[in-house]
Amino acid sequence: MGRIDEAEYKSRNGEYGMNDYIGKLGIEYIFEDYLRGESGIKQVDMDINGVKVAEYDTQEAVQGSDVVLTIDANLQKVTEDALERNLEKMRNGSFGEKCDATRGAVVVTNVKTGEILAMVSLPDYEPQLFLNGISDEKWAEYQEKNALYNVATQGSYAPGSIFKMVTAIAGLETGAITTTEKINDIGVYPYGHHPECWNKGGHGWINVSNAIKQSCNFFFYEVGYRMGIEQLEKYATYFGLGQKTGVEVLSETSGTLAGKTYYDKIGETWYLGNTLSAAIGQAENSFSPIQIAKYISMLVNGGKNIDLTLIKTIINQDGTQVSEEEIKEFVNQKLGRVNDEKEDLNIKQENIDAILEGMRSVTSESGGTAYSIFKNFNIEVGGKTGSAEAGNKVNGWFVGFAPFDEPEISIVVFVEGGKHGSYTAEVARDIIAEYFGMESEKIIEDNTIKTYNQTIQ
Repeated sequence: MGRIDEAEYKSRNGEYGMNDYIGKLGIEYIFEDYLRGESGIKQVDMDINGVKVAEYDTQEAVQGSDVVLTIDANLQKVTEDALERNLEKMRNGSFGEKCDATRGAVVVTNVKTGEILAMVSLPDYEPQLFLNGISDEKWAEYQEKNALYNVATQGSYAPGSIFKMVTAIAGLETGAITTTEKINDIGVYPYGHHPECWNKGGHGWINVSNAIKQSCNFFFYEVGYRMGIEQLEKYATYFGLGQKTGVEVLSETSGTLAGKTYYDKIGETWYLGNTLSAAIGQAENSFSPIQIAKYISMLVNGGKNIDLTLIKTIINQDGTQVSEEEIKEFVNQKLGRVNDEKEDLNIKQENIDAILEGMRSVTSESGGTAYSIFKNFNIEVGGKTGSAEAGNKVNGWFVGFAPFDEPEISIVVFVEGGKHGSYTAEVARDIIAEYFGMESEKIIEDNTIKTYNQTIQ
C-alpha cells in the first residue's frame, strides 16, 4: 500500500495545499514563530571505542509560547455532533424528504467580543494521518469528498432570505420605509421582471417585522425599488458582506456582493430587475458562513463593527501575555491584511429592534418559519431561515442568536443541499441548549415543517 508523505503532498498541491495540510484553518502555520521556541544543544562524549561516556546539555531548549484559542472544546464537540446528526437526518428523510446533504458548516460567535466559540466544516479529515504519510486509499477518499476544503471560510454561497435583514436596515435607515408602515403584498410584484412572492397568493398588508417573520419577498422587492442598489450596497458592505472578515485563517474567500460596483468590474449593465433580486439575497450575492457570522453578530450587538477572532491570547514562556496590538500587527503581516477602520453608521436602535422582533417571531410565533423547531424551547431565540437554489441543489441556512433580550451568542448554520433552512434550525437549537446548560434530550422535536424555496436566477 503506497503512502503520501509531506513532500509529495506539497508537490501535488503547491504551497496552497501545504497550508491546508497543516490544518483547515492553518493556525499552526500562521503562528509558527510563536509556537516553535528555540532548540537546545546536547553534547555526547564518547571514548576511542565509540562508547558513550557522558551526555549533558550545553544549551537549554526554550519552550515556545502558548497560543490560546477562543474555541470552547465542549461547545465545539457539541457543534460537530449536532451538524453530523442533522446531515444524517436529512439524508435519511427524517424531515419528510431525502436530501443530498453531505457538506455543511457552523460558526458560533460571542456577539460582544467577536470571539469564535465553535467552528465546524464537514466533511472533515484526520490531520494525524498526515504525520507519517497518508495512505493512497485515504488520500483518494479525502480528495473525492473534498474534505480539506473549509466550508466555513472558503465556501461562498447565495444567502437567500437571511440577507433580508440587511435590506430592512438599509430601507429603515434611508427612510425608504418606517418601522410601522405596511406594504400590500399582492403576490406578483408590478415592476421590473414582475417576480412573484414565494407565497403566490401574497401576504396582504405587512410591516417590516412581519415581513421578516414570514420572509415576504414582495415586501423586500418594494424596499429595494424605493431606495436603489447604491444604498443596499452601502449597508451590506458595512456589515462585512462581500469581503474577507480578516479572521486568523488561511485562504479566506471574499465572496461577491451583488451591485453596480461588481457589474462595473465585469462590464455589465445593472437593471431594476437586478436590484429586486439582490434585495432578497439573490442575483450574484454569494458569501461564506463566517462572513454571515460577522453580519449577524453586528446586527444583534447594535450595529457596531466587530472583529471576529480565533485567538484569545498568546502566553510567553515567562508567563507574560503578548499585547493585542502585537498580535494584530503580526497577523496583518502574515496574511497581508490592511487596517481599515470602518466608519460607524450609527444605526438607530429602534430600527434594529424592529428587525430583531421579526427574528424573534420566526422562532416564537405560529407562522414563523422556524417555530416548529423552537416552540417547546425555554430560551427565547431570534432567528431567520433561508433557502436558495444554486445550480441543481437547494442550500439551507439558519442564523440565530440567544438569549433574545440580552444576546450573548450568534449561530450560523449552512448545509449544502439542505433544501430548506428550517431543516437546519435544530443544529442551532442543540448548540444553544449546550451553551446555556439545558438538557437537549428533553426537547420535544416536531419535524412537521412548512417549507418554501427561493430560486436564484
